[in-house]
Amino acid sequence: MCVCVCVCVCRLSGCLITKKGCASLASALSSNPSHLKELDLTHNHPGDSGVKILSAGLEDPNWRLETLRFDYWKQLLCREGLTGRCYWEVEWEGQVYIAVTYKGIKRRGEGDDCCLGRNDQSWSLGCSKNGYSVLCSNRKSSIKRPHSNRVGVYLDWTAGILSFYAVSSGRLSHIHTFHTTFTEPVYPAFRIKIEPFNSSVYLILPHKTEKLE
Repeated sequence: MCVCVCVCVCRLSGCLITKKGCASLASALSSNPSHLKELDLTHNHPGDSGVKILSAGLEDPNWRLETLRFDYWKQLLCREGLTGRCYWEVEWEGQVYIAVTYKGIKRRGEGDDCCLGRNDQSWSLGCSKNGYSVLCSNRKSSIKRPHSNRVGVYLDWTAGILSFYAVSSGRLSHIHTFHTTFTEPVYPAFRIKIEPFNSSVYLILPHKTEKLE
């Protein structure tokens, strides 16, 4: 009897993978159809060329790759870039940051240019039991109000509007709106704090619920 196992998540954190290893991994994923949806390469040494090769996999339909883990920060970036008008919801626990970002945000290192909300590539809402905070271009503002563990995100790309809402019993309560000029598609993204918060986020889509940890 032959048993077929489909691997959806590949965790290679801290495996000392270099840019040569990234090239081999990209070649293997390109040559063989894969059901891999999540690739975790945190705490490795891929180099700029390795990051570029693997990031291209997000656009390759043969890979089916949806999330590629960042390096230092506990972050992930969704596959689909958004323009036009979009709305989605997120359920969260612990301490998390719900964001959108340009695809070009850096993915290696621990500097502000890699962290959601700490640069001009991303816009972020921080969520915790103490309330909310908004963060963009490393400018942070606290918002003191009762929190909800579900947040609605509304994007009007053309108008340059990104709004966050607390969702409770089907009602939306406005938290904050960013006004900007988007110059390229933006991607839903998340940062979570693991210790000691045991954080998680659930991305709520129209036809499915997908847990991201």
